[in-house]
Amino acid sequence: MDGNITSRQRKNSSTFVKAVKDIAGKGKICILDIEMEGVKQVKRTDLNARFLFLAPPSLEELERRLRGRGTETEDSMNKRLAQAKNELEYAKQPGAHDKIVVNDDLDRAYAEMRDWIVDGGKFGATA
Repeated sequence: MDGNITSRQRKNSSTFVKAVKDIAGKGKICILDIEMEGVKQVKRTDLNARFLFLAPPSLEELERRLRGRGTETEDSMNKRLAQAKNELEYAKQPGAHDKIVVNDDLDRAYAEMRDWIVDGGKFGATA
C-alpha cells in the first residue's frame, strides 16, 4: 500500500475494526494472523491491540523446515524467505511487537504463546 487509502480500503478497514471490536465486546480473544504490513495497518487503528511475533530460530532453519514439507516451489520458497527476512528485520525495531516467541521447541513455543495470550487478558488488555 502506498499510503493512500481509497474509499474501498476505508470501508474494508472500518468493517474489519468493527468485526474485531464485536468479538472483543463478547469477551472473546480475537487473534489475527497477519504479516508485517497488517501489523502496521492495525497499529493505525484505534484498536488497543497487542502484537506477538512467532519467529523461526533462524532463516536457515526456516528454509530447512519449508524444504522438509515439500510444499514450496523454488520460486515460492525464495519469496517466503525474502518475506521472512523482512519480517525478522521489522521485528527488531523497538515497539514493533509486544512479545517475540522463538519457535525452536514446539511445546515450549506453544506454551509461551498460550500463556501470553490467555494470561495476558482479553483483546486490548495491557501487557
